[in-house]
Amino acid sequence: MSNTKVPPPLEPETVVPCCPPLTERPLTAEEAERTAKMFKALGDPVRLRLFSAVASHPGGEACVCDISDVGVSQPTVSHHLKKLKEAGLLTSERRGTWVYYRVEPSVLAAMGQLLVGASAPA
Repeated sequence: MSNTKVPPPLEPETVVPCCPPLTERPLTAEEAERTAKMFKALGDPVRLRLFSAVASHPGGEACVCDISDVGVSQPTVSHHLKKLKEAGLLTSERRGTWVYYRVEPSVLAAMGQLLVGASAPA
């Protein structure tokens, strides 16, 4: 039997929705900054694949060990996951030696709502 202790799970980070629908009103400077950071993070194909892998993973969360096969090295995967977290698109929790990532439902809802009005015909 091992004497190693597994640290308790970290509290998930709070995710702030980006902004109202684009057709509702002009964005404030702060909303535009936050939204641009989100789109910039998703503008990279590897990050978009990682975000999609987490969002579509059964149970709504994915271990880094399950999503790292995106054609780049593990350090590069970690870099891209960090950028997605910094943009507020992912949260993470360490469990033992693995890190689990999740997309908060509020983020997906906010992203959908942001663009919903923009796609309506004029």
